[in-house]
Amino acid sequence: MPSLKRGGDDIMLIIPIKDGENIDRALKRFKRKFDRTGTMRQLRKRQAFTKPSVTRRAQIQKAQYIQGLRDAEEI
Repeated sequence: MPSLKRGGDDIMLIIPIKDGENIDRALKRFKRKFDRTGTMRQLRKRQAFTKPSVTRRAQIQKAQYIQGLRDAEEI
């Protein structure tokens, strides 16, 4: 059983396999459940530090882009 660490807490993913269930189907359910925990996203995010100013600038640029799309849609 894979154990995931999040802030010191152990999180265990348990996938009950029904009688006669295909292993591929159970594996697919495991992958889906694992993706929903967000563990891989969190690990990738922690690999490199981004300065708060860079994060803020990216948020502002994203907001400008979305606002530009909305303005273009109104015209």
